[in-house]
Parts: sequence; C-alpha cells; structure tokens
Amino acid sequence: MEPYFNSIEEEQEYFARRAKRKQRMIRERKRRQRRRRIIKLCACLSVLCILFVACAGIFGGKGKEDKTKEQTQTDQNVIAKENEPFAEPVSTEPEAEPVESETQNYSFEETEQTKNIYSENVISTHAILVDESTDKIVAWKGAKERISPASMTKVLTVLVAAEHITEEQLEDTFTMTIDITDYSYVNDCSNVGFLVDEKIKVKDLFYGTILPSGGDAAVGLATYVAGSHEAFVDLMNEKLQELGLSDTAHFTNCVGLYDKEHYCTLYDMAIIMKAAIKNELCREVLKTKCYTTAATAEHPEGLTISNWFLRRIEDKDTCGEVLGAKTGFVAESGSCAVSYQESDDGVPYICATAGSSSSWRCIYDHVEIYTSYVPDGNV
Repeated sequence: MEPYFNSIEEEQEYFARRAKRKQRMIRERKRRQRRRRIIKLCACLSVLCILFVACAGIFGGKGKEDKTKEQTQTDQNVIAKENEPFAEPVSTEPEAEPVESETQNYSFEETEQTKNIYSENVISTHAILVDESTDKIVAWKGAKERISPASMTKVLTVLVAAEHITEEQLEDTFTMTIDITDYSYVNDCSNVGFLVDEKIKVKDLFYGTILPSGGDAAVGLATYVAGSHEAFVDLMNEKLQELGLSDTAHFTNCVGLYDKEHYCTLYDMAIIMKAAIKNELCREVLKTKCYTTAATAEHPEGLTISNWFLRRIEDKDTCGEVLGAKTGFVAESGSCAVSYQESDDGVPYICATAGSSSSWRCIYDHVEIYTSYVPDGNV
C-alpha cells in the first residue's frame, strides 16, 4: 500500500528517513564484510604458522647446527611475512568482481574548421557535433554551458553498471521492490511497467533503462550493482572523475531527475556517449530499437519496449544511419537527446542537443545538424 502524506514536508521527511535507513543498512553490510575478511585473513595466517612449525619439526633431526640455521631462516620468513602488506582476500559474496574498465580520459578539440551552429532549423538552444574518429568538434553552440541532462543521464547509468558486472550476471534476476516503484511513481518517472516482487533478468534492466527510459529499471539496476541507489550514484561520480569531467559534471541520481546539483554540459554528454559506445554491452543496448523482456509470472509474454527516437529517425535522411540514442526531458532543459551515427562514408559522429521545444522537434534538430554539418552534407 502506498503511503499517504498530509503535506510535502511530511513526504520529504518520510523519504529522508528511509534514505537514512538504507545508508545504515549499507554501512552494516560493509562492516560484516570487513569482519568476514578479517576472520579469513586470521585463518590463513594460522595455517601458515602451523606449516612453519611442521617444517621446523621435520627438518629438526638434521643436527643442532642445521636446526639452528633452519630456525634462523624460519624466523626471517615469519618476519618477512609479517612485514608484507595484507592482500585483500577474494570475496565469497555473490557479487562478482567489477569488469576492468578500458575508459580513457577523453577530450574533444575545437579547430579552425569548427563551425558555430546558426541554422534557423535547429531549435535546440545547445548543441554539439563531434567526429568520434578524430575527436574533433565539427559544430557546436552553447556546448560548454551547464544544463540538466534529464534522462540522458541513463547513458552513464548503463555504462557504470556494465563495468561492474560480468557477462554471466546478465542472466541473474532482480526482485523489484516497493521502494523502487514508489520512487518512480512519486517522481513521475517513465517506467517499463515492472511490478513489486517481479523477478526480472538483469539484462532486461539494461534495456528497460534505455529504450523506454524506465525509472523502475534504472533504480533496480543501480540497486543490483551497488546495493543501493545512493551507493551507485557514488560510482557514477567516480566515473565522471575518471572521464575527466568532475569539474563540470556532477550527478545526484541515476534517473535524470532535476536537481540543482545534477548537471553537466553537452560536451560532457558527448564524452559519456563516446565511452558508452566503446563498451560492447552499452553499444548493443543503445542501438536496439525494439526489445521484449523475458517472461515472468507477472508478465508471461514479457514486456515489449521501444526506443522511439531510433524508430522515428530511421526513415529520415541524416547522411548516414543513427545507431544509438537516448532522449530526455525536464522543464529546465527542454527536450534533449544524444545520438551516435555512422555517416554514409563510414565516419562515426556523436550529436547532443538540449533546449528543444518537443521530442519530435529534438529529432528534427539532430537530422538538421547531421545533414548540414557532416562533411558532404548540405553545408
């Protein structure tokens, strides 16, 4: 049953208390993990000591002189062992070790050929087009001004998640909770339509985060990876730092809800998209136009979801083929989107826009930018 609130203040207080409870649970879990590691480490050291004693006894019959030498060597080995830094024991938790990231500190270059976007047919107030093969900025306007990225945020959500799980974990299941569905409902998020207690494949959470921009899928994915939404946001900001964006970008949620402290630039978003398309799983999810989730007890035929940006732009002439995209909307940034295209001659481009007047207008802005500023377009 959904909680009833008499006022906004009461509602905010309720969610603040719940967030604190989650943080306490996370801290307690970490303490338990540390205790287990210490116990395992002590057990390993005990085994080593027993082995040393056994070895000393076996070779003790060789004579007093040999015994003395061996004891001396044994003491030195013990001292050496004690002076070595303790290695982190391998966790026995079901969580898999994070996948190694190949992300670099990307940057884009403005050149003498970089054009300013003046076209009257581009309604978006901010835009950038990058040649992804050379990292040169082809055209832009307002691309280094701070914006609210809205649901474009979810590109980073799936990237961080992909880098912290193994391929085998994609077949794991996650049980949807009422906390997650409440969060999505209260914040008026787009949703896939997962139900409380539904057991969802982790792979479906990835597709649900991007194609219909599901808030339920995004928070579910974050919780599966990091144990809580809050802990996952920490991973997102660590990724921003790794990408060299921490001075201009900071996220407070994995969904894209508006917050004064949730921001980036379109330049930043283009870099995030570049990192995402370098990741095989993210690239596959971002380019998928239509997908059906695995059957569950609640949805025996699965849920069919679509990336409407890709389906709406596929019949437009963009001087190439758009192979990935994520849209977004908040009142503070209007309709926005980031897309990835390969031109007719095989050159990859990234386009990001914000401040358009509608989702359809945002699509036409991308069409206009690709056709007007991609070389061999209608410059």
